[in-house]
Amino acid sequence: MDAITRMRCFIQVVDSSGFSAAAREMGRSKALVSKYVGELEDELGVRLLNRTTRQVSLTEVGEAYYKEAAEILQRIDDLQASVQSSHQEVRGRLRVSAPRSMEMLDRAMMEFVVRYPEINLDLRLEDRFVDLVEEGFDIAVRVTQLEDSSLIARKVAPIRTVVCASPQAIELYGNPNVPSDLASRPCIVDTNYRFKQNWAFEVDGERQSVAVKGPVEVNSGSAAREAALCHLGFLRAPLFFIYEDIEKGDLKIILESYEEPMRGIYAVYPHRRHLSAKVRAFVDFLVEWSSKNPGC
Repeated sequence: MDAITRMRCFIQVVDSSGFSAAAREMGRSKALVSKYVGELEDELGVRLLNRTTRQVSLTEVGEAYYKEAAEILQRIDDLQASVQSSHQEVRGRLRVSAPRSMEMLDRAMMEFVVRYPEINLDLRLEDRFVDLVEEGFDIAVRVTQLEDSSLIARKVAPIRTVVCASPQAIELYGNPNVPSDLASRPCIVDTNYRFKQNWAFEVDGERQSVAVKGPVEVNSGSAAREAALCHLGFLRAPLFFIYEDIEKGDLKIILESYEEPMRGIYAVYPHRRHLSAKVRAFVDFLVEWSSKNPGC
């Protein structure tokens, strides 16, 4: 930055035809402008200006340096203006990480691109917590109880997690009356979730964990849902993921009075300072979209 400041002072002195006029133009003292130009000459090991009591003029090497330096500073100014403009406009490449189980938000993300056609969406669906900074993501969408304090997060929507089964499975295996009944019934395990075979419930105000097992263990929310629709057992899933199946009567919610407190869908990003317009618009859009769509 000092090199650029010295260069700017030199250019301004030439453009203003003197140190006093340059100092007034830049809002600096004449002594400071003279100091910066002198440091620039010392750094280069050449004299750029001929100085007299009345005026300054370029040396031969100073004239060549002036032309190149003016072009360099112009490119820097153009780059800064371009970056600031793109930072304030909803445009450019947006790298988003989201879990595979978030299919209900796929539509929202595509509608975001429709609203902002200058966005180039790079959506990566994977069931792991990516390192946003290390892997170059602008933002991640996560279903969690947020714990990482190094990240900034905005809650997009609350998440209700339910236990469900098809009416046929309930008739075949019996309707569980309390969470512990699940230990003796076939359960479909989605290994994407942190506790996998240990399903947590709230019983008499306390958290209770039930170890479950069954004929299907899979790392896909879609496959787990299909297993439930095929009457293979009891499934634990976010309500948004099976909302339409519940509405149609293909799946039925059970043990509602024992559900854990709701978690949430969070939009997570590394820092709040200089948050780009594209990230801010994306988060605002998800919050707006989720509020208008059932199941969240």
